[in-house]
Amino acid sequence: MNAPNDDTVAVVVRQWQSVAPGIDTGPMELIGRVNRCAALLQQAEEAPLRREGLTRAEFDLLGALRRTGHDLSPGELVRETFSSGAAVTKRLRRLQERGLLERRGDTRDRRAAQVRLTGAGRALVDRLMPEQLAYERSVIGGLGEDERRELSAGLARLLGQLEGRIGRPVEGGLGA
Repeated sequence: MNAPNDDTVAVVVRQWQSVAPGIDTGPMELIGRVNRCAALLQQAEEAPLRREGLTRAEFDLLGALRRTGHDLSPGELVRETFSSGAAVTKRLRRLQERGLLERRGDTRDRRAAQVRLTGAGRALVDRLMPEQLAYERSVIGGLGEDERRELSAGLARLLGQLEGRIGRPVEGGLGA
């Protein structure tokens, strides 16, 4: 039977410990919770974006163009959004069809393209960003300021360690 405040990972850990006593479930407790939180937050954070017919990945792409303040090549957008080239190409096409961005050829290299926000794209990002941040603030509202700072610092240390082992992204490469 589950304890009243058990999260999903606590239940799974208890099950493993019952079938394999003595197994060290510490890594599962941390990584399982990070993964579960990420999945739930991904669903939650898309709520305001869904209203606009956007996915988080599309908003991250628009946000990258807005926050860098200049045109980017599709390759730069791949690095800025931690996405595959094929995924960025698909998103660019969809966002261009919606009139939120435009692609133009590079004057120095006809094979290269530069991507920029349209006025409508810039206005959408500028309107949605504060709304998105307010929504995300409400999602984590159950944590106190000190808890949020401590959790953020711990996750920053973990991320730094993982990026060092698995591969460092480009400086400043956050989605939106």
